[in-house]
Amino acid sequence: MSKKVKAFVFNFLSFALFFLPSYYLIQQYGGLTLTGYLIPITAFVIATLLAPKFQAVQTRDGEKLFMKWLLMKEVKELK
Repeated sequence: MSKKVKAFVFNFLSFALFFLPSYYLIQQYGGLTLTGYLIPITAFVIATLLAPKFQAVQTRDGEKLFMKWLLMKEVKELK
């Protein structure tokens, strides 16, 4: 599996990891103020901001996978 495919899969899984619980929590506890399309839109924004971002980059040493997250200062290289 190429690094670009891994980055895409990791991005999808990390987004889903934050989207599904936030959607459930907003639906259960924010139902009085948020209704209809606002629930999934709010969960989408939360997941987009909190989920780590993965990117495959072509370098002199070959293709490498990097991760950037809101809660970490530096960009981390994954093996």
